[in-house]
Formats: sequence, C-alpha cells, structure tokens
Amino acid sequence: AEPGGGGCCFLYYAYGSNLLRERLLLGNPSAVLCAVARLQDFKLEFGHHEGRTSSVWHGGTATIVQSPGDEVWGIVWKMNTSNLSSLDKQEGVEDGIYIPIEVNVHTQAGEVLTCRSYQMKHYVCGPPSPQYKKVICMGAEQNGLPADYQKMLEAIETNNYMGAVPIMEEIEAAMRAKKMNSA
Repeated sequence: AEPGGGGCCFLYYAYGSNLLRERLLLGNPSAVLCAVARLQDFKLEFGHHEGRTSSVWHGGTATIVQSPGDEVWGIVWKMNTSNLSSLDKQEGVEDGIYIPIEVNVHTQAGEVLTCRSYQMKHYVCGPPSPQYKKVICMGAEQNGLPADYQKMLEAIETNNYMGAVPIMEEIEAAMRAKKMNSA
C-alpha cells in the first residue's frame, strides 16, 4: 500500500516549510489541518541533496533522520489523493531528492496516526536560508507547536542568504490575501 494511502484521502506529516498552511496550499489546495503531532526517535536536520543547494530556497532544506531519544514536532494534514502527485513533485521525488516514507506519529490527544512523510537521501548537512527558516518558524507558530520546540527552531543558524527567493514572495502574497479576505 502507498504510505498514508487508501481511498480518497491520505495523511501527510509535515515538519519543514509545509508547516505553514499558505506554503502547502500553493500547490496542494485540498490540504486540511488534522492534528499537531510528535514523531518519536527522529531529529530534524538541514542539508543539501548530494551537496547541491536548493534552487528554490537557496540553502539547506529540512529532513528527518532516525535518532533514538529525539523527537520532531509537526503537522498532520489530511489531503485528497488527487494531490499526491503534486506533493511528490514539490518534494522532488522524481528527481530522487526526497523519498516518501511512512511514519507513525503521536497526536496531542494520544492517537497514533500513520502518515506519509519525506526523507532526503544522500545529503550533506548545511544551514537553511533565513527565508526558509522563517517559513518553518511561522508555520510552527501558526499551528501552536510546543514553545520549547519553537525556541529550538528560532535558534537554528542560517546561511545569511540575502538574495531573492521568489517562492517566499508568493507565500507572503498569499498571507496578505488571506488577511484581506478575513478583514
């Protein structure tokens, strides 16, 4: 079976830029917030796939690695199966950058959910751009991840990239539009 598959919907566990609703919705309009959840015995790392810097984010991007005793916090999104290919494409699956994996995460209500997530293969550790870090931190805040985890995210060193990040402009435009709609 496909990780998190079955029927019309699947569960997707996001721990990086897709913590931020506006980021995920750019390409995956079916996503609905399901739960805040913890992934046990993994840790968050940032890296460059095969040593190459992300052309989208201009820095290292997030991945999860097995690490006994550590934990990662993130969001479970419920998504329509019709968005599976767009999500895979966003994660660079066909280029072999990330591979889909199945993870069991614990919600704050104590449920265990089996979700699709993604793990970077063949990466060299490297810091994220300030823009990428900002999206992760905004997503963590937007969804109320635990305060100490948010502090850990805030403390992540960046590569101080100062150039243009077009996707960041798209996300900020989407956030502004949302504010105008709810005003």
